[in-house]
Amino acid sequence: MDTAGLNAFVTVADTGSFSQAAQLLFLTQSAVSKRIALLESQLDCRLFDRIGRQVLLTESGQALLPKAREILISMEDAERMLGNLSGHVGGRLAVATSHHISLHRLPPLLKHFVACYPDVELDLQFAASEVAYEGVLKGDLELALITLSPEQDERICARTIWSDRLQYVVGHNHPLAASTHLNLTELNRYPAILPSPNTFTHQRVRQQLARQGLELNLGMGTDYLDTIRMMVSIGLGWSLLPETMIDEQLVRLDTGTEPIVRPLGYIYHRARTLSNAARELVQLLETSV
Repeated sequence: MDTAGLNAFVTVADTGSFSQAAQLLFLTQSAVSKRIALLESQLDCRLFDRIGRQVLLTESGQALLPKAREILISMEDAERMLGNLSGHVGGRLAVATSHHISLHRLPPLLKHFVACYPDVELDLQFAASEVAYEGVLKGDLELALITLSPEQDERICARTIWSDRLQYVVGHNHPLAASTHLNLTELNRYPAILPSPNTFTHQRVRQQLARQGLELNLGMGTDYLDTIRMMVSIGLGWSLLPETMIDEQLVRLDTGTEPIVRPLGYIYHRARTLSNAARELVQLLETSV
C-alpha cells in the first residue's frame, strides 16, 4: 500500500468522481482507476461502488477514509519537518482566507510577506470561513484566516488577531435612517440583508432577536459583505456590518443592544508541523496585533 494509491482513493472519495479526481491529480482517468484497483487488490476488498454515474464508498471504503487521511497527513508532516531543518523559507504554502479579511486586513501583510520571502509559492484560496475550517481539519490547508467560531474542535489551534465591532446600519433613503433610537422590534419590521445562516453575523442577529421573542425578517442574502454594504446603501434593507466597512453612504442605528464583536484570526491543525513559510506568516500576523 503506497501513498499514491491512498492519495487517489482520498481524492475520488472527496470528489465522488474518477474523472474529477484525475483532473486534480494531473493523471488520466485510467491511471486513477488502476491505482484504486491496485489498492483494492492489496487490501482484498472493494472500496467504491459504481452505481450509474455515482461513485459511492463501500463500508470498507468508509472505514479506510479517515485512516488514509491520517497517513497522508503524517507523510506530508514528515517531509515538512525534514525540509524545515534547512531553515529555508520557500515551497508551496496553502492558505485560505475569507473575502472580507483578504480585502480589508491582509493586503499590507501579504505585500510585506511576499517581498521578504520570494521563494514561497503562495496558494491563496478565497473561501467562506466554514469551508476553510473544514479544509484545515481535512489537511488540505496549512493555515486559514477566518472569522473564529466560539466553539473550536480540539484538533484546531486558533488565535485571534483582529476584532471587528459590528453595527446595525441602513442607507440614507431607508425609512429608519432618521431614527435616533429604536428597538429590535421596530428594526425587524423591515427586511434584513445578511450572510448565510451558518455565519457568525447571521447567528448573532438571530440570537439577539430571539432573546426578545422575535423571528428574523430576512430579505435577500449573500456571503459577500461588500455586496451587502452596496445593497444596504441603496435602501434594500438593514444589516449588521463591521465598523471598518461603514462609510458616508450608511447610517448607524442605535438599537440599545449589547455590542457585537466578531473575532478574526488564523487557525491550523494541532497535529500538523507548520512549514517554515507558515511559521513566518504566523509570526507576521502575531506582530501585527
